[in-house]
Amino acid sequence: MKMDRVLLIAGLSIIALLLIMALIGPYLNSWTYYEQVLQRANESPSSQYWFGTDSLGRDLFTRVWIGLRISFMIGIIASIISVVIGTIYGAIAGYFGGLLDEIMMKLVEILYSIPFLVYVILLLLIMEPGIKTIMVALVVVCWLGTARIVRGEIVRLKEMDFILAAYSIGANYWRIIFYHLIPSAIGPIIVMVTVTIPEIILAEAVLSFLGLGISTPKASLGFLINEGFQSIRSYPYQLFFPAVLLTLSMLGFNMLADGLRRILDPSVNK
Repeated sequence: MKMDRVLLIAGLSIIALLLIMALIGPYLNSWTYYEQVLQRANESPSSQYWFGTDSLGRDLFTRVWIGLRISFMIGIIASIISVVIGTIYGAIAGYFGGLLDEIMMKLVEILYSIPFLVYVILLLLIMEPGIKTIMVALVVVCWLGTARIVRGEIVRLKEMDFILAAYSIGANYWRIIFYHLIPSAIGPIIVMVTVTIPEIILAEAVLSFLGLGISTPKASLGFLINEGFQSIRSYPYQLFFPAVLLTLSMLGFNMLADGLRRILDPSVNK
């Protein structure tokens, strides 16, 4: 149990610190997000520019915290939406079972077989590149894993005595699903949220690094990493700071997810 708490507290501490800095970091100095000072382009970290400047003379300290804010926003919102969709879909399939369950889960398997980049490219053909397009693409993919996990949990729970008792006193299907089964499966659902957030943040970073995600003038961590990678030999600090923040984000959420999984599912420790 001690290790569970260590992981949980460490993960929460890292995430809390990053969230606080994402909110207040851009206001800790006098430079704005878009401000360009070409005479100060590619300056190394100093007392004036704490993280240095980029090729257009923009303050990197301000930009990396704004980038982290955008990455967190995408990760948290898309994760919540995908988990809600996956939970409802999986609960319906698991409860009703039979042919409906088979059809619904076969659809999940088909969607799983399509590469993620295909979704992104198709959406880019019908939507403008930006945060909304990336979030839609990520939600389309990420709810599938939640649906499979919730479906398995509902199949297990629906045979328990308290569900049979609810059915025997006249509770309808939807009440049983939304008032009994889903709340009983809240442990795995919470874990799925904490697991999905870093997956989405990393996926968005990869897309932005490849030029398929956030576009200028906005900048997520992936976009900043892409910019830094282009000048890694001459100005390595431009890659270092956003890469470190992305790594810490992944570490914090994964530690939190691992700690929650150990606490909510004692069988993990056996």
